[in-house]
Amino acid sequence: MGETSATEQPSQPAPPAFAETGRPYYATIVAAFVCLLLVSNIAATKGIQFGPLLTDGGVFLFPLTYVLGDALAEVYGFRATRRAILLGFAASLVAAVIFWLVMISPGAPGYENQAAFEAVLGVVPRILLASLLGYLAGQLLNALTLVAIKRRTRERHLWARLLGSTLVGEAADTLVFCSIAAGAIGIVTMGQFWNYVVVGYLYKVLVEVALLPVTYRLVAFLKAREPSYGVPTTDPTPA
Repeated sequence: MGETSATEQPSQPAPPAFAETGRPYYATIVAAFVCLLLVSNIAATKGIQFGPLLTDGGVFLFPLTYVLGDALAEVYGFRATRRAILLGFAASLVAAVIFWLVMISPGAPGYENQAAFEAVLGVVPRILLASLLGYLAGQLLNALTLVAIKRRTRERHLWARLLGSTLVGEAADTLVFCSIAAGAIGIVTMGQFWNYVVVGYLYKVLVEVALLPVTYRLVAFLKAREPSYGVPTTDPTPA
């Protein structure tokens, strides 16, 4: 009496829920994700200053890539999010090559903007390298952190997953990106550099905090419209 039957097995917690990627919502989010990344990379070629605060033009859109990345990781899992991240990597690499080819190609008769083209887009390959390395580190850590927290919390505490992954992902992304890109946008002293890093990091985190209601709505929208969400999947997310 009071003993567990030999045939009884300890109950195992249910695996975290994810959706399959076959419906169009996934493709739409990935397309928006890649578009925001490309526009942000080009905008980041200009250093900008608001009073004592130094940053770059990517500051306006790049945080939104993390909102979409959070939604992808939460709803579709790490493997599907990694696919989107690698597509963004490939698109940025193609952009870098095309800008370089255009820059070195001879101008047509009457074209007088070569110097302006080189001045603005000539630094894009370096910015894109910075963005690619920071983006890979940041987005992959963001997705891994979110899914790791979800393994413990399941469908509870979405805010903890979103904020926890943001703090980790944005830290890696900002430090890597700023370390490579700073010289290309005119940041030369250590004081300017750390201003750039700290301001950029805090800004991105605060933007994502401000956008939590939008992220919540996007996640809820996708979960409600993905019929496979909650059905056991084979998402091979590292534990």
